[in-house]
Amino acid sequence: MKGKTKIIDTLNLLLADELTAINQYMVQSEMCANWGYDRLHEAAEKRAVDEMKHAEKLIARLLFLEGRPLVGTLNKIHIGDTVEAHHQNDHESEMGAIKSYNEGIKLCVELGDNGTREMLESILKDEEDHLDWLEAQMDQIAQLGIPAYLAEQLH
Repeated sequence: MKGKTKIIDTLNLLLADELTAINQYMVQSEMCANWGYDRLHEAAEKRAVDEMKHAEKLIARLLFLEGRPLVGTLNKIHIGDTVEAHHQNDHESEMGAIKSYNEGIKLCVELGDNGTREMLESILKDEEDHLDWLEAQMDQIAQLGIPAYLAEQLH
């Protein structure tokens, strides 16, 4: 099915966001593993896998719409040297993703592409869940202090 150019372009922008997030979260996951923060390692790895699934859905939809998935494009990756910096960078990334998915959904409604809209709404829900988790972690750091928070992340 031939898709509309604006939707294909939007899907490729979203794909770049997802591919960037995969890289960012995998590096952070391995940093946490190296520091011994097993819980954070697992959580970041799970988010990276979620983002891989999002990328897979976007690629499949692009192909269905007879578009060309642009997998060689990454945005700037923001890592950070501390767990707090990881959470802050990831929070900003997830906020950006939520904004982008909402804009993509709006475009799909305007152009009458309900199949793509439904897919984007599903991914949006996951991104909101990621944001909720990050905000909970940031709240715990504020309430417990970073030493107590990190002690909880060891096993």
